[in-house]
Amino acid sequence: MQQLVDDFCVYLRHERGHAELTQRTYKMWLDRFVTWAADHGLTAWSQVGLPHLLSFLEQERCRPPSDLPPGSTLRLSPETIYLEIAALRAFYRFAEAEKLLPINVAEHLSLPRRWKRLPKDLTLEEVDRLLQPLAVETPADLCDQAILELAYASGLRLAELRHARLEHLHLEAGFITVIGKGNKERVVPVGQSAVRALSRYLEVGRPKLVTSKSTAHVFLNRRGGPFGHVTMWRRVKRRAGLAGIERNVTPHMLRHSFATHLLEHGADLRVIQELLGHASISTTEIYTHVGGSRLRELHRQFHPRENPPGKRLSAE
Repeated sequence: MQQLVDDFCVYLRHERGHAELTQRTYKMWLDRFVTWAADHGLTAWSQVGLPHLLSFLEQERCRPPSDLPPGSTLRLSPETIYLEIAALRAFYRFAEAEKLLPINVAEHLSLPRRWKRLPKDLTLEEVDRLLQPLAVETPADLCDQAILELAYASGLRLAELRHARLEHLHLEAGFITVIGKGNKERVVPVGQSAVRALSRYLEVGRPKLVTSKSTAHVFLNRRGGPFGHVTMWRRVKRRAGLAGIERNVTPHMLRHSFATHLLEHGADLRVIQELLGHASISTTEIYTHVGGSRLRELHRQFHPRENPPGKRLSAE
């Protein structure tokens, strides 16, 4: 059973081009099911039926998270159960398509309803503080500054920042080529502030970080290698602390801020979808819920009760 899970992960990585985090998440939940199956006398995927999957998921719904003591009254969130079901469904689709299993017993598993959480974004004042260069700039500081500027200027995902390569940069033309989810390529503009930060880092900072084993990744850590997921996250949090921002700032918050601020300043939702690399406009539509200040201003400007006859503002 474990070998089939490993084959599925190879498929996700090389054929579907899924993000590394998605691969690890799916493998973690499938490994958990394999352990459960072994405890219940199941030694092959062909022995697993829908009642087994339902029994496993029911047990999962009733258990506390792994980082809590066994006596805790908390239970796994619907989001976690959603991911477990999604992993099983994706695995069985793969196994059926590759004719590794005769039928897809997971096709009738229904996904639980998930509440959409509004993305957290920074205010313009917080962004200004975060992007303020440090007084003393080490090579690592120049790297951090370039990461922050590019993240906010272009709305890149954390993985896209980590995997950006020198050949992807076209600073003179003011854009970057991004390889996003599913190995989909898109072209994203880079603003002047980000171009300046990147140029200074490439000229002054990066050469001092390069070692004989360095790759062509744009951003290098202190050992001259590409950033790990947690390392880049921590570097962003460190800069937020130095800027006096007490909130839990993450690289993804800069992506959300990029989209939210574009929308509030009048950008079309379809344009934002293209810039973010969303496959569906429904994913981008969540940002329509966070443009409150612009909505209030438009309401005040155009609603007839806010502007009685004779005082109504022109739509121009």
